[in-house]
Amino acid sequence: MVDPSRRLKLSELAEQFDLQFHGDGDTLIDGVGTLSDATGSQLSFLSNPAYRDQLATTGAAAVLISASDVEHCPVNSLVAEDPYVSYAKIAARFDPRRPLNPGIHPSASIDPDASLGSDIHVGANAVIGPGCIIADAVEIGPGCVLTADCKLDTACRLQANVTLCDGVEIGKRSIVHPGAVIGADGFGLAFDQDHWVKIPQLGTVRIGDDCEIGANTTIDRGAIGDTVLEDDVRLDNQIQIGHNVHIGAHTAMAGRVGISGSTQIGKYCMFAGSSGTVGHIRVADRTTVSFCSVITKTITEPGTVWSAALPAQPLRDWNRSVAHLRKLEKLARRVLKLEKSNRETEKND
Repeated sequence: MVDPSRRLKLSELAEQFDLQFHGDGDTLIDGVGTLSDATGSQLSFLSNPAYRDQLATTGAAAVLISASDVEHCPVNSLVAEDPYVSYAKIAARFDPRRPLNPGIHPSASIDPDASLGSDIHVGANAVIGPGCIIADAVEIGPGCVLTADCKLDTACRLQANVTLCDGVEIGKRSIVHPGAVIGADGFGLAFDQDHWVKIPQLGTVRIGDDCEIGANTTIDRGAIGDTVLEDDVRLDNQIQIGHNVHIGAHTAMAGRVGISGSTQIGKYCMFAGSSGTVGHIRVADRTTVSFCSVITKTITEPGTVWSAALPAQPLRDWNRSVAHLRKLEKLARRVLKLEKSNRETEKND
């Protein structure tokens, strides 16, 4: 059942989020939905032209839309310069998940040497180790473990079963999703004749304000110095960040990205799913890396787009392409031979 307190008039939404509306301003909105599935009390949005054909048949009460699409909208509308950004802001208003109330669950284990702020929530079976400093309005979900000397700044949120190893620092309003492990040892090894010697990982992890770390993502502590995520870095699920990586502010990475140790990523970069880098390189600001691509050398020019993945194709076409690839070396030798022959002929002429 919809909470009546979450219902808002279309005109109220327009006023709160500084948008223009067309249609009946008294229309009540109690949630959000897609163009194809929204009900007569929900708000939808159109930002991707691929979904424009769904606008004509939408059952939504209203649609967030750009000014150029207003005349094609058969229902009420909210006009936004960027409908997707406006949707992101408005959708938070209708989040049905229950907020966590301040309080410490009786089964939580908190070291006497830890410092706790006011209005914090600590869930069942959470562990807060010695020297940890927890600021005001922090939420620590059930099963979380903060081993020692961790620092969580104001309104930081750890969801269930997050592990923070020694000395990890997380900034204001940052969110860490279930199962993430931050500050485990990096993969540091030295080979001594016939066996491996572990290299001590002496740094930690420092994460800035307004960051988001996806479920089951791992961020290794630094070997010498710290692994650093600047403000507003967004990491999806199942990402691996190696030791001593530095990620610039406002960079976003999709699922299964892997960043090898000691790589420096610039600001405003975007990494698509399953992409990554080798270690010890630099990536310039505003670099975009496409799906399944691996960056193997330093990128110095800002704003470039890199791609190395081959798109899927029908098996018969793929087999034909592979067959051609196998002949490339022989073909290259023939071309070189022909070029040499042409040069000799031109010289004789």
